[in-house]
Amino acid sequence: MIAVRRGMDVAEKLAVLSRDSRYDLACACGTRDEEHRRRSNDGRWIYPVVLPSGQKTYLLKTLMSNVCVNQCKYCPLRAGCDPQRCSLSPEELAEVFFDYHRTGLVSGLFVSSGVIGSPDATMERINRTAMILRQRQFTGFIHLKVIPGASDAAVAEAVSLASAVSVNIEAPGERHFDKICTGKNYLDDVIRPIKLVSRLTAYGERFGRVKQTTQFVVGASDETDRQIVDYSWGLYKRLGLQRVYFSAYQRGLGEADLPGERAATDGGDMLTREHRLYQVDWLIRRYGFAAQEIPFEDSGHLSLGVDPKQTWADRHPEFFPVDVNRADKLQLLRVPGLGEIMVEKILKLRRAKTIRRLTDLGKSTTRLTHAATYLKFPTARYMPPAKEIQAALW
Repeated sequence: MIAVRRGMDVAEKLAVLSRDSRYDLACACGTRDEEHRRRSNDGRWIYPVVLPSGQKTYLLKTLMSNVCVNQCKYCPLRAGCDPQRCSLSPEELAEVFFDYHRTGLVSGLFVSSGVIGSPDATMERINRTAMILRQRQFTGFIHLKVIPGASDAAVAEAVSLASAVSVNIEAPGERHFDKICTGKNYLDDVIRPIKLVSRLTAYGERFGRVKQTTQFVVGASDETDRQIVDYSWGLYKRLGLQRVYFSAYQRGLGEADLPGERAATDGGDMLTREHRLYQVDWLIRRYGFAAQEIPFEDSGHLSLGVDPKQTWADRHPEFFPVDVNRADKLQLLRVPGLGEIMVEKILKLRRAKTIRRLTDLGKSTTRLTHAATYLKFPTARYMPPAKEIQAALW
């Protein structure tokens, strides 16, 4: 029996549910300081998200309920645990959102939930919230969590109302999923709705604008980084997902029989592992790397000590040096120390003149100096001293 506290007002419930929503990352993750989540003055989590237009908006992120009948072994809100439980009705959540929206604090909403009774009963509450917002002429960004096991009809309704949806995959494959989740079928409850959303959003103007994301829980099972990257590659290339997120398992929150509870790695290692996976994700999504090119150690994991782009460069000396004046964008992006901003600067600068030396690129920094060791600049021609030129003329 799950005990739900009675008599809480909406502000108290939102405080609890906003706090508990931190376990689901599948709407935003910062790679730069300005992209990190932040708290509002009243303690709510506000998340940044980049829109297809390139503009950034801020989302109010919360659960509808932290009541849950599922027993996901890694989740501190699973059935059988005893956190402070509460729920918001669709009407309450809609009013809270509009209060925030009117003040200009947020311009969008991310709503997830524990499973209340059944997946479809929970989806009815999530979809109802979005429906209220749309009926009241809100045309902004709404991200809806699709509950694993939801029916095709419930999933389709969520897609019709949302700007983005997410079904959290949690693990790379059924074998690892079964180690961390009980009572859910990986193929039917998770993979089926992911594929359905991909089909719904792949064609036509009606749903083509809707984006799909997902999340892996890293280290709760005994999966390797290579397995996670291979699954991420498939999600991007075959199913057209917009983003894959990674959440390091927090030891002590789950059940004792989880592989992650028995692993030799510590919490710092897990956070570094999560960071390395995000670096690989960036290489795949933005720098033109294929999953097959990502450098893994013999264990199947990424190096904790060296970032994957540097590791790739160390293993491929034949690729370097890269001609700073002739290399294309993707070749330049493989140079350690060069990011997208500097590469765009190089491409723009060399349209106007030949780049002859490192100082042509601006103020020398540690990263730029490091990059220069992988770049080829024009060889300076010998210019004899003035007196030698004068003697030759005579």
